[in-house]
Amino acid sequence: MALYVKAAEILEKSEMKQAALKTMVYESKFSNIKQLFALVCETEKFSSVLEEIIESTKLLKQAKLKMPLAKVLVYDLLIGRGLKCGGSWKTVMLKHRSRLQAALARLKVKQKVSKNEDLLPASVQKLFGIQLPRYARVNTLKTTVEDAVDYLKRDGFSYLGHASSLGDLTLRKKDFVIDMHLPELLVFSPKTDFHDHFLYKAGHFILQDKASCLPAYLLNPPVGSHLIDACAAPGNKTSHLAAIMKNKGRLFAFDLDAKRLATMSTLLLRAGVTCQRLANRDFLTVDPDSQEFKDVEYVLLDPSCSGSGMVCLRDDASSVNQDTVQARLASLASFQLRCLNHGLKFPRLKRLVYSTCSVHRQENEDVIAACLQQNPGFRLVPLLSEWPERGLQPLPQCLRASTAKTRTQGFFVALLEKHSGAGSLRPEPAVQRSKPEATPLGPSSCKKRPAASEESGASETEEMKEVEEIEETEEKEMEETEEKEETEKTPITAAGQADGTPGKKKRKRGKKKKKAAAVE
Repeated sequence: MALYVKAAEILEKSEMKQAALKTMVYESKFSNIKQLFALVCETEKFSSVLEEIIESTKLLKQAKLKMPLAKVLVYDLLIGRGLKCGGSWKTVMLKHRSRLQAALARLKVKQKVSKNEDLLPASVQKLFGIQLPRYARVNTLKTTVEDAVDYLKRDGFSYLGHASSLGDLTLRKKDFVIDMHLPELLVFSPKTDFHDHFLYKAGHFILQDKASCLPAYLLNPPVGSHLIDACAAPGNKTSHLAAIMKNKGRLFAFDLDAKRLATMSTLLLRAGVTCQRLANRDFLTVDPDSQEFKDVEYVLLDPSCSGSGMVCLRDDASSVNQDTVQARLASLASFQLRCLNHGLKFPRLKRLVYSTCSVHRQENEDVIAACLQQNPGFRLVPLLSEWPERGLQPLPQCLRASTAKTRTQGFFVALLEKHSGAGSLRPEPAVQRSKPEATPLGPSSCKKRPAASEESGASETEEMKEVEEIEETEEKEMEETEEKEETEKTPITAAGQADGTPGKKKRKRGKKKKKAAAVE
């Protein structure tokens, strides 16, 4: 019963646009986050259909239920996997089941459809019909792209080389490519599931949407640097930063939610991150002049946002009260600007990357424009000239991402850099990260990203899914940590089983053999 009470509560607040759905799910402290998130998302998707069925059967009056609770119960009864409760609610719902099923059937006949999904409004069908590629970032703290590709080929996957266009990201079941922008990102067909795969469980793969990889990739902190991940949980970007730094330096990571921070700690442990300093605190309370942060030169700021870029959380604009939406966006933008201004106060700061998973200008270009006006000592760094979607005018230096133009979740990224002369008009060169040369799709060699340099520079439903997986298996993973460490010392078999990991020791032994042969 607790599941439906909490789901109804979140659904009601979500429909009133009081907070981001993902944020409310996390803050609920519910024992099974994955189950709760799925129920709320699916109920919200079928909201208009469920409401019509409930009203036609007069369920609210006869069962004495409120609409949000009735929606989640009717969803599971008619469309989901069946009711997951007992007691009086189950008795009431089963009593009305025949009438509810008849109402659903009449609705299908009326609209001349046979599937439940066909009852959805056209705009919602289009939204939820979007299938994005499955992205997996190779965790270079534990393996290399080359070894990961070799492992996958032995595991039955077909490697097609480096992608050179968006069209190359349309893949069949077992095909995969290396992304054309991020050289440590592998791209698979949408239905590929790695949650039970060895590479994921051993921390060699981080399941992360491509757009979510941009902030750390573009910030590109040098090895040994000190930096801050201001709103860090669930931790995918933190692990990416640590990999770029090669675990050398100091990575301060803050988050206000203790439970999310605990989950993040488990994720970082699995990813092999050791340079982190986690703190359960509000970034806005961090003192930039503290001796602890005197060497901080880089900041990654990905603050709370509307989540409007995430496919599963987008709204059908026709059903949303625009006054409520605008009020909430204004509140979020005010918070984001405060965080951004605070992040620029660290004395030795060189660069700060700002990102959101929002498509709204108010949370993106407007926040950056206001910040630049208030902080004339900083300027925007132009990013990736080959990226297909730019920031809205007058800020084309920034990047945007979308399902249509970049085959990712909706996203926004801006990179701010401190400059010595606020009045200088000298143009700053665009951040161009080295990437593998595009090749025709087919077998080809993998190339590692060059060492990071100071001048080269990025829930994301995939993050959500990864965190959910961690929360379900956290205790088991802690018990297996020692086992995994032993496993990593032995080679991988041709069958692709965990006799070892795709790592660097195997190559070293090969080199020793070659050297011995040469001596002979």
